[in-house]
Amino acid sequence: MTTNRQFKLAKRPVGMVKREDFDFAQGPVGEPGPGEVLLKVLYLSLDPAMRGWMNEGKSYVPPVGIGEVMRAGGVGRVIKSNDPKFAVGDHAVGLPGVQEYAVMPAKGLTKVDPKLAPLPVYLGTLGMPGMTAYFGLFDVGQFKPGDTVVVSGAAGAVGQVVGQIAKLKGAGKVVGIAGGPDKCKWCVDELGYDACIDYKSGDLKKQLKAECPKGVDIYFDNVGGDILDTVLTQLAMHARVLICGAISQYNNTTPMKGPSNYMSLLVNRATMKGFVVFDYAARYKEAAMEMGGWMAQGKLKSREDIVDGLETFPDTLLKLFKGENVGKLVLKVAGE
Repeated sequence: MTTNRQFKLAKRPVGMVKREDFDFAQGPVGEPGPGEVLLKVLYLSLDPAMRGWMNEGKSYVPPVGIGEVMRAGGVGRVIKSNDPKFAVGDHAVGLPGVQEYAVMPAKGLTKVDPKLAPLPVYLGTLGMPGMTAYFGLFDVGQFKPGDTVVVSGAAGAVGQVVGQIAKLKGAGKVVGIAGGPDKCKWCVDELGYDACIDYKSGDLKKQLKAECPKGVDIYFDNVGGDILDTVLTQLAMHARVLICGAISQYNNTTPMKGPSNYMSLLVNRATMKGFVVFDYAARYKEAAMEMGGWMAQGKLKSREDIVDGLETFPDTLLKLFKGENVGKLVLKVAGE
C-alpha cells in the first residue's frame, strides 16, 4: 500500500478518446487529514458523461484539469478514517477518480452495505444511472400510468432501469431502441420491454410508428443525433422529451447535430427538457429505497458488464462509445 497507480488526463481528446490522452502514473498513497478518509477503490463506474468532463468549456461540472486524476465514480473500502461517520472496513461510494487509492472528504461519500446488494450494483441500478432513470422518468418526465414510453440506449446502464420502472408503474407500452438483435432480445426477454427496435436494421421511423400507433408520450433520450430527430416525428399530444445524454455526438469532430424536427414540439404542444441527476442528490435515498425494495422482491433486475484491471481503463472506456457493453459498464480495480 505504498504506491498508488492512477490515470491522469494528459490532453483534451479530439474525436474518439485514445490511450495517449491519458498518463498512467504512479505516486505515493496519500494520508487523510481531518474529516477525510482513505478509500481503497474496488470498482469504478465508466459513464458516457466522462467524455464531456474531458472537454474545456462551461458545463454542469468543471472540466477535469490537464494533469489531474481522471474523474470517475466508484465504490471502495475505507482503510483509514479521520471522520467519526466512517470506520475502517466500511464501504462507500463517491467520486474517487481512476486510481487505486483516494483520499476523500467524508462528506463526499455515501456508506453502502455489500450484504444488501453486490458492490457494482451501487454504481448501476442503485447508483447514478438508477437515480438518473428514476428522477428523469418520474420528476422530469411527469410519468403517468398508461403512457407510451420510448427509451433510446435501452440496453445501457440508464436504459435498462427506465424500461423496467416504467412497466412497474403501469406504462401502457414501453419500447426500447438499441443496437443489434442480441441487445433487443435481452431488453424484451429479460427486462420486460414490450418491444425493442434495432436502429441498425430497417426503417426506424416506420418501426416506431408501428409500435407506437398513438404516438410517444415520453421519450427518454440517451443518444441524440438522428434517433432523437426521428422520434420527434412520432410525438403524441403533450409529449415530454427528456434529454439525458447524446452519446452518438460526444466524439464528433464536427459540430453537434441538433434536431431539425423540433417544430413537432410546437404542433404537439410538447416539451423538451434537459436534466442532470446531481440536482436530485438530496433525494437519492428516496429513490434508492424504492428501487432497492423492488430489487429485493425480484421485480427489478440489474446487469453489470464488469471488466478487470485498472490498466485497461482507456480501452474499456471505449466499449461505451462502440456500443459493446450491455448493462452498466464497471471496471474492477481490486478485490477486497
